[in-house]
Amino acid sequence: MRNLSLLNASLIFCVASCFGQTQDRAATSATPDAPPPTPTTTPSGSSSLPHFGLAVSASTLGAGIQAATAVSRSENVRVAGNYYSYSRDFNKDGIEYNGTLKLKSAEVLFDQYLGKVFHLSPGLMFYDGNKGTAGANVSGGQSFSLGGATYFSDPANPTVGTGLISFRKLSPELMLGVGNLLPRRAKTHFSVNFELGVVFQGSPSAALNLNGNACTGAGTNCASVASTPAIQANVISEQNKINNSLSVFKYYPVIRLSFGYKF
Repeated sequence: MRNLSLLNASLIFCVASCFGQTQDRAATSATPDAPPPTPTTTPSGSSSLPHFGLAVSASTLGAGIQAATAVSRSENVRVAGNYYSYSRDFNKDGIEYNGTLKLKSAEVLFDQYLGKVFHLSPGLMFYDGNKGTAGANVSGGQSFSLGGATYFSDPANPTVGTGLISFRKLSPELMLGVGNLLPRRAKTHFSVNFELGVVFQGSPSAALNLNGNACTGAGTNCASVASTPAIQANVISEQNKINNSLSVFKYYPVIRLSFGYKF
């Protein structure tokens, strides 16, 4: 009888243990696996792009300052302003000119990078204030020519006037360069940029205005330059000669060296 009781106790313990293990395995299999952690990545989009840079430059447009921002991994937008002033005296066809050249312009450029450093930059000179001004003077008794005709400045009322060279205000441009004002390496801040290009500004326009008297002989046959049709026709002819000599600047060459800092 005692052996039968021990056998029954062993059977009960075995059934309880096996049933418990079966329930544990069922509960474990019923619990879904936790989803794997979502990998975190650092985007290479606009949040990682440099936001602002400044540069100073020297070019055939004058001394300049530039500001830029990045719009993609391989594209920047730049704006630039340029200024330069130069004065000198010169003589053309016997007329003394006291000339001043002022270069004032503003640009916007789109830099498309072809690799890490080379860029092609179409742009627009949205303000072209470049101009040349001059005071014209012929000393009394001095000979000068207008449109191929020779005159003498009247000693009693010398020939004087003004000259103006102007450009159209809006001109497209195209640049090719090396360097990046906004280096993509986080720890790189300083940059050097060298560019070659052209501004399609059209031919400059010259205007020549003369007053006083001009004489066909030394102090003889003098007449008003402004009101004598024959003399005015020769003034227009001289003005056309100046315009023809300026037509080479229809395509204005640009050479620019810039030193920048990325903030």
